[in-house]
Amino acid sequence: MAENRKPLLGFVGKLPSGTTLGNSGKTHCPLCMGLFKAPRLLPCLHTVCTTCLEQLEPFSVVDIRGGESDTSSEGSLFQELKPRTLQPQIGILCPVCDAQVDLPMGGVKALTIDHLAMNDVMLESLRGEGQGLVCDLCSDREVEKRCQTCKANLCHFCCQAHRRQKKTTYHTMVDLKDLKGCSRIGKPILCPAHPAEELRLFCELCDRPVCRDCVVGEHREHPCDFTSNVIHKHGDSVRELLKGTQPHVQALEEALAQIKGTNSALQARVEAVANDVRSFSEGYIKAIEEHRDKLLQQLEDIRVQKENSLQLQKAQLEQLLEDMRTGVEFTEHLLTSGSDLEILITKGVVVERLTKLNKVEYSAHPGVTEKIAFSPKEKAGLCRGYEVYGAISTKEVDPAKCVLQGEDLYRAREKQTAFFTLLCKDAAGENMGKGGDNIQVAVVPKDKKDSPVKTMVHDNKDGTYCVSYTPKDPGVYTVWVCVKERHVQGSPFTVTVRKRHRSHPGVFHCCTFCSSGGQKTARCACGGTMPGGYLGCGHGHKGHPGRPHWSCCGKFTEKSECTWAGGQSAPRSLLRTVAL
Repeated sequence: MAENRKPLLGFVGKLPSGTTLGNSGKTHCPLCMGLFKAPRLLPCLHTVCTTCLEQLEPFSVVDIRGGESDTSSEGSLFQELKPRTLQPQIGILCPVCDAQVDLPMGGVKALTIDHLAMNDVMLESLRGEGQGLVCDLCSDREVEKRCQTCKANLCHFCCQAHRRQKKTTYHTMVDLKDLKGCSRIGKPILCPAHPAEELRLFCELCDRPVCRDCVVGEHREHPCDFTSNVIHKHGDSVRELLKGTQPHVQALEEALAQIKGTNSALQARVEAVANDVRSFSEGYIKAIEEHRDKLLQQLEDIRVQKENSLQLQKAQLEQLLEDMRTGVEFTEHLLTSGSDLEILITKGVVVERLTKLNKVEYSAHPGVTEKIAFSPKEKAGLCRGYEVYGAISTKEVDPAKCVLQGEDLYRAREKQTAFFTLLCKDAAGENMGKGGDNIQVAVVPKDKKDSPVKTMVHDNKDGTYCVSYTPKDPGVYTVWVCVKERHVQGSPFTVTVRKRHRSHPGVFHCCTFCSSGGQKTARCACGGTMPGGYLGCGHGHKGHPGRPHWSCCGKFTEKSECTWAGGQSAPRSLLRTVAL
């Protein structure tokens, strides 16, 4: 093998004008925030200082992969895998992405060294006028020059010694200030197994860089070649893999941009809806407060009106009482102390006064009551465009003014539901307009007072109540309807329950001749006949009633109950007509 002395990755090149070195984050540790010191590359491709990784708290996991971990390129990465076994594995979490990192047998120091990060740190130090760089030989003094042949950073003293040695006399020395624009100034990468040898070869079988001593030792008879000769093949495979990964990066960036846009739109929408909620609630609160003020003002007006009415009634009754007392006291004094002549003389005036007082009409009950109710669930219309609830009512139902209505009020049929309506009114005879009153209804047969009929009362919420019941047997029933345990107007009353309605089995026709199609034997309940042996009625003939009627019972009303008794005595011809 002939060594190519121009390594493809180890060149010293100038950065294009105006170009900075990659990402500043590639030179500082994410944990200690300082420049990298012995940086280690984790499987998640994040770089952390060796000392920082050693300070992380490890945890134990079960390794079922068999053999050692493959996270180190200088240790166990290229060793042969052992048979698959269950064994404890020590791991840590990446301090950047929290990915699990399984440590190799050598621990943190067996992880791959990030030489690219070390090169970036060296360039970063050069831009700081050499601060932080020490001599690679004495490790004491600051660096002044760099040997391009050995790729070593040297102080002034070691540089002079380097030139005096015969082996290194002709090595090229460069000032550090002349390297500030370079893209790479990294140190040679030495073999971990042979620290005196530089890694210049690559073992294809083990897929790892090796030195010359490795080739003649552990990797004897393995296909090896210089790194500069194999970099193209391996670089192309990495580039192909990169081409497959880059679209995912773009897709993820677009997805994140969409998520960011959606999140921004979401925040904007949430704020807009929040403003709508605030505006609505503030308006609603104002409407409720305004409605509250109106209700309180209405309540105050009712109080003043009722108090004025009571005061007026009180004054009238007090004046009437005073007049009554005056008349009574004067008359009593006259009858007990006056002489016969005095009584007769004043009799006319006294009689006239007492007669007039006795004719004065007055109410022994207060003209108004304390009845004031608030219905919070009652709709009160719109206020500021909002539907509000709550109404104050002074109406009180008066059972004596309540009215019963309905066709089934005084009649019903057995086993058929009867209905009637209770209309509640106040003392002034006005409809209550709202429900909620205590309605009591009882339907009891007169001959079976211990067997009341089940009743149903439906509150229509408008001051009316629908009452229904289903009597089981015909007869006379007594109905009680009470409001607040007081009978309403017309209660109690009786209802006559008749037998179940009988429908007509016949036909409603003009005559038997027409409805039977001219059959001579067909008869009709009206009793009419026709010449020529026709037993049924016909237009203008004997017995025809002169208008449409039922063939079964002879009734003239189409919607009526049938009164035909039926039975075995009925003529067969009449039954046949009925069937029509």
